Amino acid sequence: MNLDGKVAVVTGSGRGLGLAYARALAAAGASVVLNDVDAEAVEAAAKRIGPRAVAEVAAVGSTESAEALVARAVSEFGRLDVMVTNAGILRDRVLWKMSDDDFDAVIHVHLRGTFTCVRAAVQRLREQGEGGRIILAGSPAGQRGNFGQTNYAAAKAGIAAMARTWAMELARADITVNAVVPNAATEMTKSIPAFAPHIEALEERGVPLPDSLRKGNGFGTAEDVAGLVVFLASDASAGVTGQCVGVGGDKLALWSHPREISAAYADGGWSADAIAEVWPGSVGARPESYGIPAPEAV
Repeated sequence: MNLDGKVAVVTGSGRGLGLAYARALAAAGASVVLNDVDAEAVEAAAKRIGPRAVAEVAAVGSTESAEALVARAVSEFGRLDVMVTNAGILRDRVLWKMSDDDFDAVIHVHLRGTFTCVRAAVQRLREQGEGGRIILAGSPAGQRGNFGQTNYAAAKAGIAAMARTWAMELARADITVNAVVPNAATEMTKSIPAFAPHIEALEERGVPLPDSLRKGNGFGTAEDVAGLVVFLASDASAGVTGQCVGVGGDKLALWSHPREISAAYADGGWSADAIAEVWPGSVGARPESYGIPAPEAV
């Protein structure tokens, strides 16, 4: 996959998934603007990648930060081709213990940060008139919900909806928009008890993740996800837009979009009593599942 001449911005790329994306994009030939709030981490990461990488220290969310990221790409490398909105935080709490600040902080970084960064990128891409690639960070939590993650799941569900909306709005400009739904060993997933021992063994002793995770749960390393980002940034993905694509371990998957799966009709409309009567045997006969399936405990 050849990305020579392409310029990408990757938010939240001082470590973890974002760093893996930045490394992979650079290895494919792209010039990359790395971004993080941790100045030491992101500057060290850019230095390790090499001369085609620069660091821009900023907290995503504000219009000013988004515009600074795009401006840095243009000033350093002359253009912008790819925006990867990876930056994120967690403030996990069950609903009745989640504060306003817990909710607002996650929505600000994930949802508003995605909006402002993509808006700034699209303004530049439309000016250039040569198309482009927008790659958003989704999550299984945004597709299915997850215990203790009201804020995070809501933000990620919103990002999936943004991908579908923007794919329509940007089609005439040849700008594709897709969401990556990663499942990988990171500081975030280390908090999940069933994953924690495997991640610790991988990080501390280099023990590969077992097939039960790589295949059974589609759970792998950050590097396992990076190939999808490179593909979506490339010319090979020109016909792919408006999609939520899952990747992790040995598994690549396409998530379905919400759709009606059953329906019933009544002349004159539906009363509450009529709904209660038909629900068990028609529309409600096969209710949808919810929540992320848990891996088997060690």
